Formats: sequence, C-alpha cells, structure tokens
Amino acid sequence: MIKYKLMCKDCDLKFDSWFASSDEFEKLKKKGFLNCHQCNSKRIEKSLMTPQLMSKFEVKDTKEKNLKFREINKKIREYQKFIKNNFEYVGKNFAYEARSIHYGNKKKEKRIYGSATTKEIHELKEEGINAEIIPWVEEKKN
Repeated sequence: MIKYKLMCKDCDLKFDSWFASSDEFEKLKKKGFLNCHQCNSKRIEKSLMTPQLMSKFEVKDTKEKNLKFREINKKIREYQKFIKNNFEYVGKNFAYEARSIHYGNKKKEKRIYGSATTKEIHELKEEGINAEIIPWVEEKKN
C-alpha cells in the first residue's frame, strides 16, 4: 500500500489517499475513477510527498503511550477478573435483571453484570438504579 498526497487542479483541494501501488493510481486515473470530493473534478494529480520519519522524541513519546496503554489494559483486565469472580453474568438481560432486583421481584446472592445500551443505562439511572458502563477488553483467542 502507498499513500499519496493528491491535489485537485480545479479547486486546489489537497487530500490523501491510499493505493495498492503506484501503477494502481495511474490505472484508476486513466479510467476516470479518481475525482475531487469537493468539486467532483477528474483533474487529480499527485503532489510531492515526503516520507514520514519519526524523531527520537516522537519514538520515545510513542513508546510511553504504548506503555501507558498496556498499564491501563492490565488494570481493566484486573477489574474484569474481579467482576467475573464476584458478580453474576446476566448477558444482554442486564436492564431487565437490574429492574427486577431493584423493584424486589428477584433476589440475587451476587451482584450482576452484563451488557446494556447507553440508553438503557440512562433509563436505569433515571429510575434510581445504580448502573455504570465500564470498559471491557475482550479476551484474545489464538
């Protein structure tokens, strides 16, 4: 894959686009498949590109961000483990089960967790039911 900086010869709009190869760009241009998304002109040209190089400061910043991401991911997994061990999974029935417990229709030995839409969580809170959205990291299966 190659990324080109393109320029419309009619309205001077500059934009980026990805192509499988340099030849692919030429084929698409020749067939008239390239057009400006602002003025719809077919007069699109490649402009000079500079390679994107990272300075040692950017590399260090990226490494620090990756380390921070791994730390956050690890903490989320710790929370997930705690929740799985101490709460009952109710799946997509979370809103229904939370209401049943809140209004006294059901008694649970453990607290519950599951999935609910943002709208359902908002409605539960309006009814005085304590519910929160927490980030959930899916387990990798290799």
